[in-house]
Amino acid sequence: MAQPIQTRLLRWAGLFLCLYALVLTLSPAAREQTWNVDYRLSHWLGFFLWAALTYGAQRALRQRLPESDPYLFPAAALLSGWGLLSIWRLDETFGIRQTIWLAVALIIFTLALRKIPNLQFLQKYKYLLLVSGLALTALTLIFGANPMGAGPRLWLGCCGVYFQPSEPLKLLLVIYLSAYFADHAPTQSLSRRAWLIPTLTLTGITLALLLVQRDLGTASIFVAIFTVLLFVATGKRRILLGAGVFLLLALMGGYFFTDIIRARAQGWLNPWADPAGNSFQIIQSILAIANGGLLGRGAGVGSPSLVPVAISDFIFAAIAEETGLLGALGLLITLSILLMRGLRAALRAPDRFRRSLATGLVAYLGAQSLLIIGGNLRLFPLTGVTLPFVSYGGSSLLTSYLALLILLSISQSEDEEPAPLNNPQPYSILAGILSAGIFAAAFTAAWWGIVRAPDLLNRTDNPRRAIADRYVLRGSLLDSNNEPITKTKGESGTYKRIYVYPDLAPVTGYTHPVYGQAGLEAALDDYLRGLAANPASLVWWHHLLYGAPPPGLDVRLSLNLELQRAADEALGEHVGALILLNAQSGEILAMASHPTYDPNQLDEIGASLSQENSSPLVNRAAQGIYPIAGILPALLQSPLEDSQLTAQYRALGLFEAPALNLPLDFNSTPKQMNASPLQVSLAAAALTHDGIKPAPRLALAVNTPTQGWVALPAQAEPTQALSPVIARQAAAAWATDEKPYWQYAAVARSTNSAVTWLLAGTTSGWGGAPLALVIVLEEENLPLVQQMSAKIWSASNR
Repeated sequence: MAQPIQTRLLRWAGLFLCLYALVLTLSPAAREQTWNVDYRLSHWLGFFLWAALTYGAQRALRQRLPESDPYLFPAAALLSGWGLLSIWRLDETFGIRQTIWLAVALIIFTLALRKIPNLQFLQKYKYLLLVSGLALTALTLIFGANPMGAGPRLWLGCCGVYFQPSEPLKLLLVIYLSAYFADHAPTQSLSRRAWLIPTLTLTGITLALLLVQRDLGTASIFVAIFTVLLFVATGKRRILLGAGVFLLLALMGGYFFTDIIRARAQGWLNPWADPAGNSFQIIQSILAIANGGLLGRGAGVGSPSLVPVAISDFIFAAIAEETGLLGALGLLITLSILLMRGLRAALRAPDRFRRSLATGLVAYLGAQSLLIIGGNLRLFPLTGVTLPFVSYGGSSLLTSYLALLILLSISQSEDEEPAPLNNPQPYSILAGILSAGIFAAAFTAAWWGIVRAPDLLNRTDNPRRAIADRYVLRGSLLDSNNEPITKTKGESGTYKRIYVYPDLAPVTGYTHPVYGQAGLEAALDDYLRGLAANPASLVWWHHLLYGAPPPGLDVRLSLNLELQRAADEALGEHVGALILLNAQSGEILAMASHPTYDPNQLDEIGASLSQENSSPLVNRAAQGIYPIAGILPALLQSPLEDSQLTAQYRALGLFEAPALNLPLDFNSTPKQMNASPLQVSLAAAALTHDGIKPAPRLALAVNTPTQGWVALPAQAEPTQALSPVIARQAAAAWATDEKPYWQYAAVARSTNSAVTWLLAGTTSGWGGAPLALVIVLEEENLPLVQQMSAKIWSASNR
């Protein structure tokens, strides 16, 4: 029964990897959304070699170990094939190297199967094997190298071929401890001290060697292996507690005395404090998982290479980005099958040595897997170990297959009578710990990939959105006459945002790979990226096929470029803001904020903009907060007590942020008597339009592919802020016979500054829609604001 199950599972694994390879081949077409591309083909070499060697190994397995566990080899084969294709996708050079190492590992695995030895020889030569491993590892202190050219020298190598002795040393330590515990089980005639000291001595020497190498991840795995084997040998739960306390104390000691441990601990505890420094790796790993979401971006379509060392330390994050939470869960389930079937083999082993050996191998594979996956997910501090069977690394891959060979050999013995098991509880606890680790990893992957994903993907240090914007056309911002204000030019892969009218930058903002988004580009991003107003089925289909949203939609604004130019010319070099709006509909016709900047030059000036004292990034029209005490009381033309004045201000909306799809700042209170030009302009509109305060409008319509232009609703409703009589009286008080508008200008002072306000609105003699105008200058200059007003009314009357 075992062989048919194994064969079917391998066929399913092969089918999955074949489809994965096919998707990788087509991924350039999906990314650029055209068939005229250069397709990926090189990874098929890795797939076909995996298929051929896996088939050969399975045949040998069927002949030599026909009753071995049918799930172990398919699970390992799937993990190694998945990792191989992922490495090919990330880096072709390392894909070739991993293919060679996989060939070496599977050939050795197959040859060893054909001459499967009696595992008792491992028990017999336990000292020789461990000392040999220690000697090889010690050689790295003298002849050690690093293939990357920098970092810990943990490899022995020559002629471009490198081998990491600490990887097989894990396997040798498992063999030694299993054999020693089997030979010297605690009895009444053998004191616990005499039984424990030799194992502690050799394990301590091993740990000391690894600490000198600064290979802290491997040292942690050795502690886990020793703890698990000692626990199952004695059944004492305090051993687990002691190991936990030891690791915690080691972490605390390393935090205070070792720079690398301190940096990793800080990055683990608070990665958001230094996202571009010590925490860069973990932040990018989390962003990759968030970018994957539920279904992933698609094989070959994501940006996993943004995560440092994605082929090795962060391959789990790379896989999660392109296959999503479903892919991450699939990998975790495959890993859990490998571990649980390994424990099953341990429980059914015919003698104490093989039981302990299988348990140690499960501890090694489980601890290393959970340690690196947990590091990717910020469950644990980063350690830099590899993910068995999956990560790049020939030493790790070969050691993993040798461990698998031993597990398969032990599982073959299930037809023999299992050795007596006096206390099965330690194995149940170990299974529970491993299961809890798998569940915690799954839950955390869902947390980052689903719950926190929207917030994480909006971070300015997430370059994935900017990369996607190079391949998906972003919608344009148009004025009320459909003249472009911002648009996108280029072809798929080279799209670039162009700001046609750069003086509007404080209002329209920008979208930039380094500096993120601001202004309307941020507020209307869902429309401009095609995520809103498109059919949900279209968004889902594009995400499924291309790992990207559909083409973005154009948005029509209420702004009139002719009036906007007049407003910017009127303000000129003066610091301040100007708003002209339709007092009846609330449509903002012009919104100027000076000084401004050119978002087309963000690459050159972006770093210095935020440091300028003039604050050009601030939209003073909507975000500037200025004193208004003494301005509106005179404008209302009625003596009011403080409580009445506060109530009137509140009715005019001066103590609440206007509802508008634009970034707004609001921090005023009735006691402070401050307001933004946008708030004051809505109050001026109420005086112009019979006391009705309109709902402000800026984004009017979106151009959908199925219905054409669709109106966007206002985000609030008009309100009766003043009685019509009071509004008409106030407007009439400041009107002139020769001009069809009323106008009021004054200086408002606060403790540290003074500003000049001008409020104006049309009267019944105006020929068109009623308008309201507000100008504020950060200087005392009444004649200047009146000159500016005259220019705006002249432009509005054309």
